[in-house]
Amino acid sequence: MERKLIVTSSPHIRSNEATDKTMRDVVIALIPATLAGMYYFGFQTLIVVLLSVAAAMATEAIIQNMRKQPITVMDYSAALTGLLLALNMPPEIPYWMPVVGSIFAIAIVKQAFGGLGHNFINPALAARVFLIASWPVEMTTWKFPVDAVTEATPLALIKGSGVLPESVSIFNLFIGKVGGCIGEVSALALIIGGIYLVYRGVISPRIPLVYMGTVAVFTLIYSGFNFNFMMFHLLAGGLVLGAIFMATDYVSSPMTAKGQIIYAVGCGLITVMIRLFGGYPEGVSFSILFMNVVTPLIDKYVKSNVFGGVKK
Repeated sequence: MERKLIVTSSPHIRSNEATDKTMRDVVIALIPATLAGMYYFGFQTLIVVLLSVAAAMATEAIIQNMRKQPITVMDYSAALTGLLLALNMPPEIPYWMPVVGSIFAIAIVKQAFGGLGHNFINPALAARVFLIASWPVEMTTWKFPVDAVTEATPLALIKGSGVLPESVSIFNLFIGKVGGCIGEVSALALIIGGIYLVYRGVISPRIPLVYMGTVAVFTLIYSGFNFNFMMFHLLAGGLVLGAIFMATDYVSSPMTAKGQIIYAVGCGLITVMIRLFGGYPEGVSFSILFMNVVTPLIDKYVKSNVFGGVKK
């Protein structure tokens, strides 16, 4: 028999969606956050972004060439990994670190498992955690946007005491006039990018809303219904960046709506636990990576019924 039949669940819908179009939309959605980082932290952030993107694309091309595979470096997926990693770095990071991080993300986390669609955790987040574990000082030295002095992030200022710092207002957290990673400081810029992705149909708002909603509920209860405390945790750190651009990764998040809600609640709960009771002031990277690992288990037990099938 010459012809091979592929049996999948119905119905079968043809879509014009393609990898390069989806990845390009995510890159476009990250432009406001990238520009905000350049505005607040200066021109050197552009160098960090370019080095990270170039290293990611070069690593992908070299590995695919060595494995005699089609070179897919122009589908924006490697560029997106490099961009996300750069936006998760301090603005004055040594220039060799985004290069090392991007090589790790592409070579170890992505290509070692078979390339796009086969990585079980988010490559950019895994590379960020790798860099934090290897060079913690460089990855936790922050620059304050106003006077260019080194200062702790808002989450580090509140860590331990639980008292909201007077030097950080909710409005400054919203627009980005605070210390932090290049792409995480402006919640406004990130939300604009998120709205664009929802409008383009690239992501569903389900995971971001449930993730941030879980953080909001638990921080509100923990603080005795202190609204400012809740808003501080929603806008500070990498929560908005992680919820919109990292937790929604197609490959490492659950397939079903119910599974995505379980996954997002888990992300939010672990983030709150680390921030309020753990040793780190931030918990977004670790929570998403942990739930990435749990995703196959969620997909195993939360399945969609086959169209026309009988529920067991």
